[in-house]
Amino acid sequence: MLIIGHRGGDNNIGENTLGSFEKAIELGADMIELDVHLTKDNHLVVLHDRKVDRTTDGKGLVSDKTLEEVRALNAGNGEKIPTLEEVIELIDRKVPINIELKALGSAEKVCEVIRLYVSKGWIYDDFLVSSFEHNELHHFSEICPEVKIGVLMGDIPLGYAEYVEKLGAYSANIALEAASPKFIEDAHQRGLKVFVWTVNDLEDITLMKKLGVDGIFTDFPDKAKTV
Repeated sequence: MLIIGHRGGDNNIGENTLGSFEKAIELGADMIELDVHLTKDNHLVVLHDRKVDRTTDGKGLVSDKTLEEVRALNAGNGEKIPTLEEVIELIDRKVPINIELKALGSAEKVCEVIRLYVSKGWIYDDFLVSSFEHNELHHFSEICPEVKIGVLMGDIPLGYAEYVEKLGAYSANIALEAASPKFIEDAHQRGLKVFVWTVNDLEDITLMKKLGVDGIFTDFPDKAKTV
C-alpha cells in the first residue's frame, strides 16, 4: 500500500510548500500529492485553493495575481508558494509525484512541464495526474497520453468503477467515506488501482490496508508507515 503525502503532510511547515514535501519524504512518503493553479501570467503554482486567503498572508484569487505577486506571499513559517518546476527539482525523482489539476485550462501547461522534465531524465511513470475536473483530465489524457491519470471522486458513481475505466484511467482516487469493499473489488477486477483520500486515523489506515487498497493519501506518512 503506497503512502502518499497529502499536500506534503501536516507537519507544521505549511501545506504544498517545499518544506512540507521535503519533510513528507523524510517521514517515509512513497509519493507526493500536490495541487496546481495557473497565475494571471500563466505560471503553474502549487496551491490547493482558488484563493490565497487560507494558506498565506494575502487575499484574492490566484488567477488574478502574477507569479511575482504570488511569490511575495508568506505561505507559513516563511515558506513561499512554489512553482511546479521548483517542486519537481526538489523531489529529484526520489518519489513519484501526483499532480492534481485544480484550474481549468491547466492541462496543456502541466503536459508541457512534464515533457520538459522527461527530456531531462525523468520518466512518464514518475507522474500521475488527477482531477475532479473530469473534462480537463480527459483533455490532459488526449494531449499527454504517456502519463497515467487518476479520477478523483467524492462518491461512488453508478456502475461503480466502470466510469473510471471508460476514461482510460490508471486509478480511481476515491474519498474514504465512499471506499466500500464492493467498489474496491470492482475497480480491481477492471485492472484499476484504488487510492483513497484522506486517511489519517490509525483505525482507518488499518482498515484500508485490510481492504487491499493500493494507496492512501495521508497527512501523516510516518503514522501510516507503522501500519
